[in-house]
Amino acid sequence: MCVALAYRLLVTVLSWLALLARSSSAKDAEILALRHEVAVLRRANPRPRMSRTDRAVLAALAKIMPTGPRARRIVTPGTLLRWHRRLVAAKWRQPRPPGRPPVPDELVALIVRLARENTRWGVVRIQGELRRLGHRVAASTIRKILRAHRIPPPSGHDESWRVFLRAHAATLLAADFFHVDCAFTLSRLYVAFVIELQTRRVHLLGVTGHPTGQWATQLARNLASELEEAGARFTHLIRDRDAKFTSAFDDVFASIGITVLPIAHRAPRMNAHAERFVRTARAECTDRMLIASEQHLRAVLSEYFSHHNTGRSHQGDGMELRAPNDAPDIIVFPGSATGIQRRARLAGLINEYRQAA
Repeated sequence: MCVALAYRLLVTVLSWLALLARSSSAKDAEILALRHEVAVLRRANPRPRMSRTDRAVLAALAKIMPTGPRARRIVTPGTLLRWHRRLVAAKWRQPRPPGRPPVPDELVALIVRLARENTRWGVVRIQGELRRLGHRVAASTIRKILRAHRIPPPSGHDESWRVFLRAHAATLLAADFFHVDCAFTLSRLYVAFVIELQTRRVHLLGVTGHPTGQWATQLARNLASELEEAGARFTHLIRDRDAKFTSAFDDVFASIGITVLPIAHRAPRMNAHAERFVRTARAECTDRMLIASEQHLRAVLSEYFSHHNTGRSHQGDGMELRAPNDAPDIIVFPGSATGIQRRARLAGLINEYRQAA
């Protein structure tokens, strides 16, 4: 142990003597290299990454430093040679040819719009439509854009009920019943109505406490007569499979050229417009009142149906927040916000607002 200690002391003293023999420039270079290495090591742990500036500084200092200290740096001579080979290779590397230019965001939005508005269009069909609009886009680019926006390819299956109803809304009717319980007698009253799918205009057919097939057939005759007098051209009527809708009910509409379409069993969404109106009528009217009798219910619903058709805005497709009886091209010019008149319906349960004349 004493011999080892004496050897370590001798080596230390000799290193000190060698340090005294060095020039000041070598010492300064080693100090600068150590400081830069410490700065690099502090950036990340356990393996720092060097930038091009770090490589240039350490390579320049390694040329000034003596051979002994140079071998104990974090940058070895092999590393310096590897950096040099990379620089030479980068100098003689041929530039890569530019790829396809990026598709503008406006053109991407147009491709996505065409695909979503026309679900049966394929890539080639969209490409042709874009060419007619003055845009040349490769089919592979269109396919890549559609995949990025998760738009599935077109299928040959039948359209959904949503698309079918939109395409035929102008010629479709929907019929249904809903019930209201009287407040005092607890008897149940049934309401029959028909809604026009395009305009959302609702017709109150009748109210009774004892609905039968004959009663529903008579209501169908009354409605058919009104439609013929008004010159309305409807081709289909959607209804559920309630027992009150008999074959005689269907024959009445068949006599005026309207085909009755029964929905599937336990599929109320196939008659979604009528079901949604029932929910709206209950939430805005019948659930907020105590109905005393059949005559009372008929008067209340007549007032509410009039409000629904003339004074209530709708959010359906193509309605643009208009009432069913409003003209499609109606233009309302802005007026004074202080000249608004209120019209109370059902004793203030429902309010309508209009600009003063």
